[in-house]
Amino acid sequence: MAQIVAAFGSSHSTMLVSSVEHWQEMFDRVDRRAPINDFDGAPRTFDELLNNLPPNAAAIIAKDAMAQRHRATMDAMDRLERDIAASGVDVLVIIGDDQREMFKDAFRPAIAIYYGETIRNAAAPAEPTADWYLQDQRKRMEDKEDRHYPCHPALGRALIEGLVARDFDITAMKSLSADQFEGHAYSFIHRRFMPKGPIPIVPVIINTYYPPNQPSPRRCFELGVAIKELVEAFPENIRVGILASGGLSHFLVNEQLDREVVAALEKKNHAALKRLPLNKLVSGSSEIRNWIATAGAVQHLNLDWIAYVPGYRSHALTGVGLCFAHWR
Repeated sequence: MAQIVAAFGSSHSTMLVSSVEHWQEMFDRVDRRAPINDFDGAPRTFDELLNNLPPNAAAIIAKDAMAQRHRATMDAMDRLERDIAASGVDVLVIIGDDQREMFKDAFRPAIAIYYGETIRNAAAPAEPTADWYLQDQRKRMEDKEDRHYPCHPALGRALIEGLVARDFDITAMKSLSADQFEGHAYSFIHRRFMPKGPIPIVPVIINTYYPPNQPSPRRCFELGVAIKELVEAFPENIRVGILASGGLSHFLVNEQLDREVVAALEKKNHAALKRLPLNKLVSGSSEIRNWIATAGAVQHLNLDWIAYVPGYRSHALTGVGLCFAHWR
């Protein structure tokens, strides 16, 4: 029978493929266009944030402080890469989200599972760009031509059938259309953490971002619990890993929320995860749902380590709560 033997978590922000110089100098321009919400979920402009900074804002975004955070982030990803390789998993169930890469506004399922033989990541556009941000974003795409990464269709189908039997409404995806590709929640994992060859995956896609059909934190946790049960009932003798892709808070770094989530993961305080308020899980912070689902699937595992870096990247203290973890 299959077993979940390890689990992992990783943010997937563009920051993770950006140089320290870009952290220090460039994101003020980008985040003026970002969908920023304050700590209560209310929309805010970049200029509004600039006019309401805490007294220690200058120290937070000092170049040496940002360089230290960049180094800590790179070190955490290196460690996670080694742990994924050492885990020996045969399949990786990646719980992520989609940001208009597979699904557009015309059709967006609350929960989808892909069960094709392979999944496509698109090649980066051939035309050059002088835009540094687009250059960094393209690092999560393929260098010259599309690549088709292996999946585990049998496990994917078993999860779909089992979840439907447990009253989850699942969108089943067996292939992608010509304009669809796996999206950066999955391509970043492939390109950053599997340099020695891809591990077959089962993509689980939760609509974290877009109203009106985002699953609640409680439902996400229940999804993880059900995934664990179904993996353990799968008849093949395989080692399965679970990976949460995305988060934590962004585009305004909410250290209090992030540290509450980290503490709940450390203490297996699942009640705290399930009652996270919806007004905190907006914009990029919505991806915390992927970590909640993963927590539901790995209750039998212990958290080996977790690294949290408050990734401030602008004078308005926008950025990403960068987080990486390993359960075993």
